[in-house]
Formats: sequence, C-alpha cells, structure tokens
Amino acid sequence: MAVEPLSQKEIEERLSELPGWSADGDRLTRTYRLDSHFAATALVIHVAQIQEELNHHSELTLGYNTVSLAVNTHSAGDAVTDLDVELARRVEAAAPGHGAH
Repeated sequence: MAVEPLSQKEIEERLSELPGWSADGDRLTRTYRLDSHFAATALVIHVAQIQEELNHHSELTLGYNTVSLAVNTHSAGDAVTDLDVELARRVEAAAPGHGAH
C-alpha cells in the first residue's frame, strides 16, 4: 500500500493533537527532556521498539537528558505522511511513562 504525502493543512490538523511536536520543513520533530541520562536511554529503547513494530524509523538522537526525533517518509518523497503521525502518536503515548516532558 502506497503512503501519500499529507497537505500542509492536514499536517497542521494532526499536529494540533500532538502537543510539543512541530513541522520543521519536510519533517515532524520533537525533543523530550528527562530527569537523567538513564531515563533518556530507556525512552530511546522504547522508541526503537515502536519503530520496529511500525517498520518506520526516525532520526533519533540521545543527549545527556534529552531525546530528539525527526521523521518523514522516504518512500513518499521525504514528505510527512500518516505513518509519521502514527509514530509520533505512539511515542507521545510512551514518553510520560519515562518521565519525559
């Protein structure tokens, strides 16, 4: 099944349901702050699991107490698609369990 790029209006509508996420050019992005490096590392592992389940992977960056994601869909011409939004939703749901804010 082909994944179609979202329009700018569709991206804005979906982002309204994802506080903290934003459109940065052709990608969805978010940075989480955590209380420790260990907590940030645990979130990275959880995000990796989500990405494997979706077979869709973001640029994932681990800092001392931060985790940053940037995602778009390469097979859709490096555009934002519903697959990116679903990844963002699942990460957003998992992050509070790691103390992310």
